[in-house]
Amino acid sequence: MRKWLIGLLWLLLANVAAAAAVHTNPMNYDPQVRAAYKDFYNLDYPGAVALFQQFHAAHPGDPQATAYLLNALIFQELYRLDLLDTTFYANDGFLTGRHATGEDPEKRDQIFALADEAVREADWRLSKNPNDVDALFARAWVRSLRCAYVAMVERAYATGFRLATKAKDDAAQVLKLDPDYVDAKLIVGVYEYVVGALPWPFKFMIGFAGITGSKSAGLALLRDDGARGVLTNVEARTVIALFLRREARYKEAIQVVRELKDQYPHDFLFCLEEANLRKDAGEGMAAVVAYRQLLLDAVRPGYFASARLELAEFGLGDALRGQRHSTEAAQAYERAAATPGVGPELKVRSLLDAGECHDLDGQRELAVRDYEAAIDAGPNTSRADQARKYLHNPYRGA
Repeated sequence: MRKWLIGLLWLLLANVAAAAAVHTNPMNYDPQVRAAYKDFYNLDYPGAVALFQQFHAAHPGDPQATAYLLNALIFQELYRLDLLDTTFYANDGFLTGRHATGEDPEKRDQIFALADEAVREADWRLSKNPNDVDALFARAWVRSLRCAYVAMVERAYATGFRLATKAKDDAAQVLKLDPDYVDAKLIVGVYEYVVGALPWPFKFMIGFAGITGSKSAGLALLRDDGARGVLTNVEARTVIALFLRREARYKEAIQVVRELKDQYPHDFLFCLEEANLRKDAGEGMAAVVAYRQLLLDAVRPGYFASARLELAEFGLGDALRGQRHSTEAAQAYERAAATPGVGPELKVRSLLDAGECHDLDGQRELAVRDYEAAIDAGPNTSRADQARKYLHNPYRGA
């Protein structure tokens, strides 16, 4: 018994020592920063932006303070554009074709100006001390955020890849200088996984340039960040869930998302993601129930700081369609498309899917109406091309 107690004590001490070994920018513990992140993860983006603006003004010249504000502004804009629903990224379809965009030039200019400001601030500090890990991490983080924006909003994948590579190089240097700077593992982990998941012919070509990656190594880095990171642990776990979903490891992904939901029960996206995963896992009508409950919660006063009802309606449409309830699915898709402020990409997708459901039900007049609306909503998109095809030849099923 005594040996067992001594062993347990050593284990506890080892865990404490491991936790204490984690290094991060001291700003990440600032009460105002933590309060801002509480708003951020509850999707109260205006509240988070306001607090980060105050913090930014109080810390002129610090790239980390600038990066906080940049992060909040970018995710606020991605949420406005309905680009934070992982359904859009769960397969490789988002990489191909022409998509609708509702980019706000004024917001884009503000985002790029902040990103440039943060890089200049980091560069200045690194010119004084090349081993300044806080400045290196801030520059890595800013480059990764700009990469996310240009890839998701502008679909500028070549530019995004160059930014991702620079971000990864900075983050890898952070970990070389300080292996316990766990927050940097988010950037390296995502890069490793994404490059490792590329199709073999493309991976072979970029291999000649010394660009390599590993899905398993990427997930290992992300898991460590999710367990021990200070600033990026929520993001690491969110990305883990997305990658597990892409690999059809739905039960594991659901467990990760439920832990995030327990931590932030009023984050609309975490609640939505659980319903998405249940749909993808083949739970059928249980997923339908989950989406309908989410829609009920969304109209409860104060339950969510911000809810994009169109995302839940679109997911409900997909779940109903999977159960061959085509009429109800079409209605859900149409409600998604009609939601005030719906992003242009989701609107086109919803209308095309609604038309297909009406065609499956033999409701040709309603199908034509939705196809024409899809074309009007995004005339130069790949989905509009599909809608034009179905105007001449009714959709008969995949």
